[in-house]
Amino acid sequence: MKKDVAAVLLFCLLIVPFFSEDTNPIPNGYGGIELGMPLDEVKDRLMKNSEFGYHGDRDVSLLPGENRILIETDAAAGHVDSFLDRCYFQFYDGRLYIIIININTERVDHYSVFDTLCKKYGNPASLSPEKSVWKNNGVTMSLERPLSLKYVDNKVFDELNSKSLVPKSGTEMTRDMFLEGL
Repeated sequence: MKKDVAAVLLFCLLIVPFFSEDTNPIPNGYGGIELGMPLDEVKDRLMKNSEFGYHGDRDVSLLPGENRILIETDAAAGHVDSFLDRCYFQFYDGRLYIIIININTERVDHYSVFDTLCKKYGNPASLSPEKSVWKNNGVTMSLERPLSLKYVDNKVFDELNSKSLVPKSGTEMTRDMFLEGL
């Protein structure tokens, strides 16, 4: 009887992660700014958080393409005592879908950030000399060199990526064929 109960408990512990929607609790933003927020709410939160160095609408730009807006902040230029440097907040259809936070390399090193992220969120899903990537169903978080932290809304990014698919050029196809032959 005890063996049966133990076996059922062990089975549940092993199988539950496969059925949960998001087993990896990756954050969807930083400093009160989260992916999916509307433009006005992001502006409001940036004004309230001096760490980013946001100066208002002069930091907002329209990007080429339909329904795309970019907010660029500069904590260093704003004479703010911050661990951040330049930060970028990209919107599509009025909603935040990419956050890029450049971290001040004079105050924090890459390994410290990497080590902290590993302790909080586990080992990255992929790792290369250029970047480390943590991913769940909704968000991709990457730590990129020299020291940038990027949050991407997977659904919006995939949608935009599928809309912008351009066939490969002859040179690109030939290069791919060469590499496959190695």
